[in-house]
Amino acid sequence: MTNWISDLVESMGYLGIGLLMFLENLFPPIPSELIMPLAGYSAAQGKLSLVGVLLSGMTGTVAGALFWYSVARIVNEERLRRWADRHGRWLTLDGNDISRLEDWFCRHRNWAVPSAHVIPGLRTLISIPAGIFEMPLVRFIPLTILGSGLWTCALGLAGYALGERFDAVDRYLGPASSIIMACLLAFYFWRVARFRPDRSG
Repeated sequence: MTNWISDLVESMGYLGIGLLMFLENLFPPIPSELIMPLAGYSAAQGKLSLVGVLLSGMTGTVAGALFWYSVARIVNEERLRRWADRHGRWLTLDGNDISRLEDWFCRHRNWAVPSAHVIPGLRTLISIPAGIFEMPLVRFIPLTILGSGLWTCALGLAGYALGERFDAVDRYLGPASSIIMACLLAFYFWRVARFRPDRSG
């Protein structure tokens, strides 16, 4: 995967970085932990500017977050509740769960949105409740920029500082990301297995 990412960055420059980070938010197995350090290394070689690399990565991430936010706004809460009534097991949600999720998100969204951008899997998922529960764009976009900016800048600067050893970032963060993704998947299947609709509400 490193060669493919490197070739895309080499051939497309800032646009390639933005595209890769956009895809990373759509398809989490494409790792930002490899994309941004490699882009930072390209900046260290003088092929790209560091500021351009960081802005491209952040722009791609925000665009990916806006994609899922828009999809979630189209789905909307009413449709989600209907789906939960019919397919609650596979969503692992019933109507009461959705109400609790809405209450939690509305109380904690100011830190949940930016914080999720440093956690693999969650950086994609956090845009969905933001859209479902109609978080205003004037709040969602700055919070997304904050979280994605901190993460992409940290990775890009690490690649810039490490130079040819940029892959050390992925070597250490990559396994941690895989473990987190595996835990999220295991938690989902555990929820499916144990799901029982709450009929009390």
